[in-house]
Amino acid sequence: MQKQRPLTAPRVVVLGGGYAGTLAALRLAPHARVTLVDPADRFTERVRQHELAAGRADITHSRTALLRGTGVRAVTARATALDPEARTVATDDGRTLGYDRLVYALGSGTGAAPDPRAFTPETAAELHKRLQDGPGTLAVAGGGLTGIELAAELAEARPDWRVRLLTAGVLGAGLSARGRDHVRTVLGRLGVRTEEGHRVTDGTDADVLVWAGAMVPATGLAREAGLAVEESGRIAVDAALRSRSHPDIYVAGDAAAAHAPAAGALRMACATALPTGSHAATALLAETRGTEPPPFGYRFFVQCVSLGRRDGLIQAVRADDTPYERILTGRAAARTKETVVRSAYGVLRLARRRPGAARLLPWVG
Repeated sequence: MQKQRPLTAPRVVVLGGGYAGTLAALRLAPHARVTLVDPADRFTERVRQHELAAGRADITHSRTALLRGTGVRAVTARATALDPEARTVATDDGRTLGYDRLVYALGSGTGAAPDPRAFTPETAAELHKRLQDGPGTLAVAGGGLTGIELAAELAEARPDWRVRLLTAGVLGAGLSARGRDHVRTVLGRLGVRTEEGHRVTDGTDADVLVWAGAMVPATGLAREAGLAVEESGRIAVDAALRSRSHPDIYVAGDAAAAHAPAAGALRMACATALPTGSHAATALLAETRGTEPPPFGYRFFVQCVSLGRRDGLIQAVRADDTPYERILTGRAAARTKETVVRSAYGVLRLARRRPGAARLLPWVG
């Protein structure tokens, strides 16, 4: 059972119960009075959304079970307003939550599709239901890793549907030449027709369109509250992941315009959500104890791509996420990808039992 914290422990509100926010909350729990605000009562493994679309039964976990015994107070509601001057957060169920420090970890979502009827990774469950009405033609718009995973997974799981992958640029632009060649080979083997240089502006002639365009940070609440936001739409932060305009607010995950000396600007990903969530907790505790928060340090290691259940791509990358030509493919890559995905949630389970242990993992820090 979690022992009671002293009343002098800082009040910390964490906005967002994804990978970054949950890890920050769990790491802070022994040292602060933590309230985690999220509209869902279950934790979703966002990195499995393509699997859910293809028929996986569930990609969620009980938030109550994950937080049980930690002392973290879960508020199942949506934050509707942030007042940095009063240090309060308003929620859609009528609550006003006060804080001494805040962690903003509301993440990101898929950008608006040109066709309002399009499905997105966030509506994967509805997409799966729609595919039961097949067969037909399906177009995935977006040639990044999300679009690639969706096209491969759906083509493998639903061979009765004719799948196209449309991208305005180069397929898998962040991969090496060998990596892109492998992706094209596997997609072709699965029957996916890839069309590069194809910009979707107002829908397609497909029966179903799945929009997997660029991610957009969920920083509307921050903008309305007056926090400084960069041109990218992400919140401007210092080296310790504090808001540059409101240093009592720490930012983690996709909402943060985070940089690291070795990695440069961080892309939006689960791989960067966990380390920024962990570091936000470390920096916040240091600052509340009267010491200088340490700067955020991180380097990229690999990019992991699933290509259905029996193939994949593990792309070796430099510290700044640029690719080497070294790759791992086939079933070994598929198993490695699955191990990585499981370990992401495993970090949260570890932090529940041993809050300080997560920061000892080299890829979390």
